[in-house]
Amino acid sequence: MSDETTEGAKPKKKKGGLMKMLLMIVGLLVLVCGGVGGGLYAAQAGWLGGGGDHAAKVDEPGLVPKSEQKRAGEEGGGGHGEEGGESHEGTPTPEGEGGEQYASNYYTLEKEFTSNLQNSVHFIQVGLAVATHYDDRVIQNLRTHEIAVRSAVLMTLSETTEEQVFTVEGKRQLQKRLVDAVNDVLKQKEGFGGIGNVYFTNFIVQ
Repeated sequence: MSDETTEGAKPKKKKGGLMKMLLMIVGLLVLVCGGVGGGLYAAQAGWLGGGGDHAAKVDEPGLVPKSEQKRAGEEGGGGHGEEGGESHEGTPTPEGEGGEQYASNYYTLEKEFTSNLQNSVHFIQVGLAVATHYDDRVIQNLRTHEIAVRSAVLMTLSETTEEQVFTVEGKRQLQKRLVDAVNDVLKQKEGFGGIGNVYFTNFIVQ
């Protein structure tokens, strides 16, 4: 009798061992999957050194709210001393630059630009000011790279035709091209443009 009972109990021990092994494998898989998932989440959040792009974006110039805009005549000026950089009431700017809900920061380029027109005996002379809705770093970047900016502006003017400079629409198109030219230089040098518009302070064709 005792021998039959012992033999009957042996399969139960095998089943119990198999269940323990299955539970251990399942538990191990849960730990591995949890570790991988946690690692991916941490990488996306920038906890594992993968947040370089995020950190760079945080350091980019920020939009300035309208409530922080400095007005002409206020004590302390417009943030750029006597170089034409005072902030005034903003005007609508191209899409994506913040609109009137953000302050406009202006900066006048000191020297005028003179260039021959494309396939023409005439030449153009313009004075330029730029506007941005971002903080002072955009203007600082512009001043730092003003030589490269001036070169880009002159090249853009040299590609302009007589037809463009004698019509209002042509001048508007030239404005857009100048905005792109200035922003291209700033993006190349600093990784960020930020110029929303350019304005003609002088416009002569001879």
